[in-house]
Amino acid sequence: MITAAGAIMIMIFGAFMLSPDRMLQQAGFGMAVAIFVDAVVIRCLIVPAAMELMGRRAWWLPAPPARLLPSVRLERY
Repeated sequence: MITAAGAIMIMIFGAFMLSPDRMLQQAGFGMAVAIFVDAVVIRCLIVPAAMELMGRRAWWLPAPPARLLPSVRLERY
């Protein structure tokens, strides 16, 4: 989902490079590269690797919000 949204945004910003205005071309190229780096490199490679390295600590919930949330338990048969 993130990659698909990133691809759409890259295409839109890439269309800015077709403009005769040099500033708009540069801005479009810069934004397209930034979205590519964010969508592919960071969100598809670095974040899953960091989550794997952190293990259960990646899903740790601090005490103040934990007190506000209801306790949900599953029944065992």
